[in-house]
Amino acid sequence: MTAEAMTVLDIRGISRRFGGLQALSGVSFSVNKGEIVGVIGPNGAGKTTLFSTLVGLIRPDSGTITLDGKNLAGLKPHRVAALGMTKTFQNVALFAESSVLDNVLTAGLLRHGVEAARSEALNCLDRVGLRAVAHKQAGDLSFPERARVELARALCTAPKVLLLDEVMAALNHSEMQEIMALIRSLRRDGVTLLIVEHHMRAIMNVCDRIMVLNFGRLLADGTPEQVAHDPEVIEAYLGRSLEKRR
Repeated sequence: MTAEAMTVLDIRGISRRFGGLQALSGVSFSVNKGEIVGVIGPNGAGKTTLFSTLVGLIRPDSGTITLDGKNLAGLKPHRVAALGMTKTFQNVALFAESSVLDNVLTAGLLRHGVEAARSEALNCLDRVGLRAVAHKQAGDLSFPERARVELARALCTAPKVLLLDEVMAALNHSEMQEIMALIRSLRRDGVTLLIVEHHMRAIMNVCDRIMVLNFGRLLADGTPEQVAHDPEVIEAYLGRSLEKRR
C-alpha cells in the first residue's frame, strides 16, 4: 500500500441512541491520509452527532474509532485533540472580550508554551487571512470572520484529521472560493479533512469522496459523480438530479 493510500481514520460500527432516537446506527467507514471527504444528508441525519462522537464530545454506545492505530472511543476531547483530531463548531463560540490572537492562542497551548503558541497562532491567522485583525476584539468581528477564527483555532492544535462543520455557512461566493482554496492547501500540507456542508456545489467541487447519512445510517459512499447519480441519494436527500441544481 502506498503512503497516499494509508488509512488514517477507521470507524467500525459506531452507534448512538438518545432516548427513542437512534442518531447513529452501525456507521462504518475509513479515510485515507490526505483525503478530503464530504458528509452530507438531510437535517437530523446524524452528521453533527457523528462529528461530535469522533472527537469525544459524545460517547458512542458501541463501535470503534481508530486514528493511526489508536482507539479513540471513550476518550475525552482534549485527549482526542492531542492524538491529532479536532473539529470546528457550526455555532462559533469565541471569547468575545478577548483578542482574536488570544482566542487562537488558547488552542496552541495544547502542544506549546505560551510564546510558541502565540507564534503558531499568528501563523494560523495568517493562513486564514486574518492576521491583520489579530489584536482586534473577537466580539467585534463579522460572522464570516468569526468562522475563520474558529478554523484558525482548530488549525492551531496541529491536527492530522480536521473535521469542518458548516465552515462555509453564510459566506459569499468569493469567500467560499477562498475557503476551498485553503482546504486544498491543507491537504497539500498532509492534513486529512472531513467536511459537513450544505453548499452542494462547493462540497461536490472540493471533495474526493462523499458519504451520505440518512436516519443515522450510511446510505452511500462514493465519488461526487457516483453520489450525485445514486437513486437512493436522490430520493432521500437531493430530491432530484444534481445537474438541475447546478
